[in-house]
Amino acid sequence: MSPNARGSLFMVLAMIGFGIEDAFFKAATATGGVSAGMATLQFGLLALLATAVHARAKGVALFTPSYFKRGLLIRTAFEICGRLFFALALAYTPLSTTSAILQAAPLVVMLGAALVLGEHIGPRRWAAVALGFVGVLMIIRPTPSGFDASAIFALLGMIGFAGRDLATRTSPPDMHPAQLGILGFGVVSFAGIVIMAFEPGAPSLPNPFSALLLCGTAACGVLAYNALTTAMRSGEVGVVAPFRYSRLIVALILAFALFGERPDALTLGGAALIVGSGLYSLWRQGLDQKARSH
Repeated sequence: MSPNARGSLFMVLAMIGFGIEDAFFKAATATGGVSAGMATLQFGLLALLATAVHARAKGVALFTPSYFKRGLLIRTAFEICGRLFFALALAYTPLSTTSAILQAAPLVVMLGAALVLGEHIGPRRWAAVALGFVGVLMIIRPTPSGFDASAIFALLGMIGFAGRDLATRTSPPDMHPAQLGILGFGVVSFAGIVIMAFEPGAPSLPNPFSALLLCGTAACGVLAYNALTTAMRSGEVGVVAPFRYSRLIVALILAFALFGERPDALTLGGAALIVGSGLYSLWRQGLDQKARSH
């Protein structure tokens, strides 16, 4: 199997894992057996434990002073925002809507790279970013009649994840992926505590069924994270990265099969516009890189 084929396969497997992770989490919170805050905390702690065990088995140190470097502190702040609001979105917003808005993250990363890191973006890619944001507006529908306030959770979560991915570009190069995983799942646990602080009533442990679903959430999250790392190290980014959008297909199938969601034409049209803009941007990025290399 060629490196590109291997990378593409692992990217699809990662997106399937993340899609199932989201569905498990939503199912756990939708049953009423656990609050969004407690679910996020349990998911984070379980995934943190699994990642730490995996890291030690590979001889990777669990702690590194790099955690406190400026770039990683900025990354951590964005990830707290992303994890916190994405958990709320999964709990209170349709899975199809949340997943569709999340697909705009690469476009926001590209926008941030141009504005913050000074990367060159041609007019065609700027147009693609604008069309992607039109797709987000089609899903959120910021009008008195069509606006769903809970969709703001997904939008803020997407912005947090985009900021995290952008900050990752400036993170210390000596950081092992497992250490980034430990930091990330530690952030998930912290986000759960923050959510719980604003929830009414005293915290309560999940019922057995919800706890089992959250164990599945953690297992899928860890496996998907490792598959994503393998994918990005196996092939060319321009070939492998577009397969990220398979996550939306997985989410739509699970939303339909498990939660009875029926996204309307405007939501599907917005999702198609976001994905199409992202794929076009990746294609143009590849062309621009080739042109600069000659």
